[in-house]
Amino acid sequence: MASATTPTSRLGLGLAAVGRPGYITLGRAQDLPSDRSVDALRTRTHALLDAAYAQGVRYVDAARSYGRSEEFLAGWLTAHPEIDDVVVGSKWGYTYTADWTTDAEQHEVKDHSAATYERQRAETAALLGDRLALYQIHSVTPDSPALTDRELHARLAQAAAQGLTIGFSTSGPAQADAIRAALAVTVDGAPLFRSVQSTYNLLETSAAPALAEAHDAGLTVIVKEGMANGRLAEPYAPEALKAVAARTSYGSDAVALAAVLRRPWADVVLSGAATTAQLTSNLQAATVDLDGDQLARLEALAEDPRAYWEQRGQLPWH
Repeated sequence: MASATTPTSRLGLGLAAVGRPGYITLGRAQDLPSDRSVDALRTRTHALLDAAYAQGVRYVDAARSYGRSEEFLAGWLTAHPEIDDVVVGSKWGYTYTADWTTDAEQHEVKDHSAATYERQRAETAALLGDRLALYQIHSVTPDSPALTDRELHARLAQAAAQGLTIGFSTSGPAQADAIRAALAVTVDGAPLFRSVQSTYNLLETSAAPALAEAHDAGLTVIVKEGMANGRLAEPYAPEALKAVAARTSYGSDAVALAAVLRRPWADVVLSGAATTAQLTSNLQAATVDLDGDQLARLEALAEDPRAYWEQRGQLPWH
């Protein structure tokens, strides 16, 4: 999804943390100012996009449920007509319902129906137009109707025939099952999905075998939540990660992302930075060199996926 012309070409920028005032990242109160108005977060998003592009990032990830992320991204693209080498991805399947607050009872509502696809596809097209390259079903789980809805598959295949890459993202402790089920989806005998975006990090590694299978099948593999919603960043990082980071002279965040970049099936690894300083630190992952002993110490941090997702589900929206 990006040509390997810079060390950071395999790193992308996700806009989940800055497209809306509330998110489930640890340390958010320090990362963002008390003024989280639309204008303030638009300015923050544009600054991050400027910094990411200047440092070689060429993939940007948004979603309908990330508040105004598509709007912010569209404004940045319009302000930079000379930039034509950024790959833009977005997702449909969740509707943002927090009304620009941090204390909403429900921040997003999931619906993988064909009707929701048509509505959100039109909303995304109105903002991003032909700059949209990748459209993903948001957070597919094994019980998602998106895996069996033939009408939806036909509509997605039609979009693919018009040049859009169709993908899906996954979440939850059964990511591997969802990935394998999606790999089996075909339309007129051809695989429907050409990309997959999954959670993978030092604490949650359960999707790795299925992601390797997806990569071998020709799908682009995008890794999200490489920082485990802040659990792998200072000051929350496990002591073993801090110790390895101290030996490398890089931050815990860069080391954690570097371990993900070492996976041969990981095509693009997302940074979910909320500040330009975080972004710059994250992007240093491309130059971190880890030896076998350090990797073994980091791999020992993996948790049971059910425990990991249970803890993630308890993170508050800040």
